Amino acid sequence: MIKIECIMGVDPGVSGAVAFYFPEHPHRVAVYDMPSIGKEVNAPHLAELVHQYKPDIAFIELVHAMPKQGVTSSFNFGMAYGMMRGVIAACGVPQQLVAPNKWKKHFNLNADKELSRRLAILTWPEAGKFNRRKDDGRAEAALLALYGAALTR
Repeated sequence: MIKIECIMGVDPGVSGAVAFYFPEHPHRVAVYDMPSIGKEVNAPHLAELVHQYKPDIAFIELVHAMPKQGVTSSFNFGMAYGMMRGVIAACGVPQQLVAPNKWKKHFNLNADKELSRRLAILTWPEAGKFNRRKDDGRAEAALLALYGAALTR
C-alpha cells in the first residue's frame, strides 16, 4: 500500500476553501480560502498551493446546480468548480469526489455548516483557522481531508 503523506480537501467554489492534512501528524492542517480574483478561481495561486504541499490525493465535495440558484450564479459556480478540478488534475493529483451527505454522515454532521466549523475547532484547536463564522468553508475542506484519511488507512 502507498503511504499517504498529504491529503487535500476541497470545499468547492470561489467562496470555498482548500485544506492539506497530514495523517502522520494528525494535529497539523493547513487551510486556505479558495484563491480567487473577483468571481474566478485564481488558477496560478491554487497551483502554487498544490505544488507547495504535494498532496497524494484530493477529496473534493461533489456538487451540482441548486434548483433555486440563478442562471448566472450557477454558471459562475460551475466555472469555478471546473477550474479548480482542472488545476488539481493538471498538477497530477488524483481526485475522489464525495457527496456531502456521505462525508458528513461519517462525522455525524448535517447540512448545518456551523456544526462543521465547531468540529474543526475541536479537532484542530491550535490551528486558529476556523474561529470566524465565515470560516465554515475552511472547516469543511479540512474535514473532507480528514474523511479522506479515514478512507485511505
